[in-house]
Amino acid sequence: MMNGSTGQRSGGRGRVRAASAALCLLAGALTATAVGGSPAAALTPPVAITADDLSTWQTNGIVWSMAAGDGVVYAGGTFSTLRPPKAAPGTNEQPAVNFAAFDAATGAPTDCSLSFTISSGTATVRSLALSPDGETLYAGGQFGAVNGEGVSNFAAIDTATCTVRSNFKIAVSATVRALAVTSDTVYLAGDFTSVGGQSRSHFAAVSTAGASLLPFTANADEVARAIEVTPDGQNVLLGGDFFRINGTTTHALAVVDATTGQLTKSYAGFIHNNSTVQDITTDATGFYTGNEGTGGGVFDGRIALNLSDFQQRWRDTCLGATQAVAVYSGVLYSGSHAHDCSSMGAFPDQPRKHLLAQSVDDPTLLPWFPDTNDGIGEPVGPRVMTQTAKGDRDYLWVGGEFTTVNSAPQQGLTRFANGPDTGAPWVPNVSLSTLNPGKIEVNWQTSFDTDDGELTYRIYKDGSNTPIHTTTGYSVFWNRPQLSWTDTDVVPGETYSYRITASDGTNTSVKSPAQSATVATAAEAYPARVKADGATLYWRYDEGTSTFAHDSSGNLNNGFLRNGPAYRQTPAAVAGPSTAIGFNGTNQYAYSNRQHPQPTRFSVETWIKTTTNQGGKIIGFGNLNQQNSTRHDKHVYMRNDGRLVFGVQSSGTRTIATSAAYNDGQWHHVVATQGPLGQGMALYVDGQLRASNILVSGNENYPGYWRFGGDNLSGWPNRPTSNFFAGQIDETAVYPTTLTGSQVSAHYALRNS
Repeated sequence: MMNGSTGQRSGGRGRVRAASAALCLLAGALTATAVGGSPAAALTPPVAITADDLSTWQTNGIVWSMAAGDGVVYAGGTFSTLRPPKAAPGTNEQPAVNFAAFDAATGAPTDCSLSFTISSGTATVRSLALSPDGETLYAGGQFGAVNGEGVSNFAAIDTATCTVRSNFKIAVSATVRALAVTSDTVYLAGDFTSVGGQSRSHFAAVSTAGASLLPFTANADEVARAIEVTPDGQNVLLGGDFFRINGTTTHALAVVDATTGQLTKSYAGFIHNNSTVQDITTDATGFYTGNEGTGGGVFDGRIALNLSDFQQRWRDTCLGATQAVAVYSGVLYSGSHAHDCSSMGAFPDQPRKHLLAQSVDDPTLLPWFPDTNDGIGEPVGPRVMTQTAKGDRDYLWVGGEFTTVNSAPQQGLTRFANGPDTGAPWVPNVSLSTLNPGKIEVNWQTSFDTDDGELTYRIYKDGSNTPIHTTTGYSVFWNRPQLSWTDTDVVPGETYSYRITASDGTNTSVKSPAQSATVATAAEAYPARVKADGATLYWRYDEGTSTFAHDSSGNLNNGFLRNGPAYRQTPAAVAGPSTAIGFNGTNQYAYSNRQHPQPTRFSVETWIKTTTNQGGKIIGFGNLNQQNSTRHDKHVYMRNDGRLVFGVQSSGTRTIATSAAYNDGQWHHVVATQGPLGQGMALYVDGQLRASNILVSGNENYPGYWRFGGDNLSGWPNRPTSNFFAGQIDETAVYPTTLTGSQVSAHYALRNS
């Protein structure tokens, strides 16, 4: 039976069963609309669960399993106590031996208390499932007694009385890891090889009346981890480590007949041999797997398949194993430790993200990013999800190994709801530009909201409370593009100030700190020449105390400033009101917001000032942005002795170097170019060609990020002590062409203009 409003099946594993899967994704384009465009909504459809975690009691250990119905959430795992929200470990605890029941709406424990124990070893509850009528809760795991009543890794609980059903007992030889229930059958998956004294390898079925073993036979050659009944009751979906079911090759996933266990659909070669299926859930039209791989580059993501023909609808290729999946209102929510989704156009390898959302029709990541930490145990963060309703609200519960949620202490359990949305977007980072006479260009780094990608921005001028401009823009945590608006209602020589807010339609950030600028009466010579020569990235580092490096090239090719560099350093490298930025040589750097394809022809330009004897990378191209790159070239670095090196990968490392040192505490203009054969590599300092190799015209082919101030230098000749540059950097530009010697010298000559 289905609940028509939420799609939740009223029994089983407490999964959500969506009534409709026809949903549209937001376009991936990052744009700003004109004044009067539609304002952002509180949640970006189809996301319908907020990222704001709700007050929930905690466990002192791992939650492995959950089931939900009638406004109650049951949790099982490996723990011994509960404690209130925000309570520190060891305080205000009450006993709860591997099991607890909670009010879905309050997050507080109910009076249903059961103790799952074992005579030797560690007891654990690995699976919970409710009967369709909600009257019986089935529990599986590794345990020998429930409240002292002897059982064998499998038990049935009367939910009305919270007592063990003594008339439902059958011996299961080892751990039960997953359960699925219909009105007359309980399906088991796990480590066992016998049930009721008869051979059953890892999958079995028993009757709900008396726990008698049923003829259903789906023998697997390896551990079973997931089981789910199709909504029509005709088939059973199997997941695990196995390579064969009933002797037929099918790795990690299979569909079998619900009565006999014979194969309906096999999946030989469908999932990587080093990957397994950890969880399965369904909705009205599809089923969805969470997968875990062992080793580098294996399959860790999620797969959507059609129930009509059991064929793949989509799969994602994020790396970082998926442990749990649940569907709500056309969205697949997952618990994983995803750390690299670059293969599907999302974030590159970086610190783990543990909660994600995707449309059931499209693997593109949706803007829903609450987070946990890895926690204890293996550790991988979330292990299980379930969804239920109480009153007029729907809830998504998450259990696992984590000890923090949204950066605050919270162990074992958390929950989210379909409203209200209470989290405001981040305050926008703002930078003003006066390169064009008679105008002020207002630039800002789009904000981040954990459950909304489309945000509305309002610009306020000179302390007014009425916005002078309103626009919208789309952003996610790994891609926060620059937006820009030009104010022409200004007078040359006069000073104006601006503030910006970001809104998700319900919650609005505070106004950004006021930024002021004086309207120019004439163009500055140096930046005008940089733009005229075709720079596609041009950072002047005029921001203060933010993560934003705004792009003055006109291409909105902004950057992130990492780890709090020294802002607004003076004197700057060139004449005018602009400032420089300082890096500490330890962990501070900047990187481009956009991922760029391999540049086959390019020029990089910057100014440097330093006295370091530790060297470091000044500018380069790398495949990662949150950590040191594993692929890195097209860079200029300083050796310990102050000499500069320009290097690319082309059938090995190819470098050219200056004969002089430039760590003398003075500003120096550095340009590196690579062109076709005959131009090759060239390195200019202070307007003069200092080194070249006309024969090297190639470089390594990979998408990446322009990085300034630091990145990996492993494997490069005369590698300095530090990967990171200690000193000041200014006027950084990247060109898609090879600057000529005359262009380079012209730039240098304009430094004092």
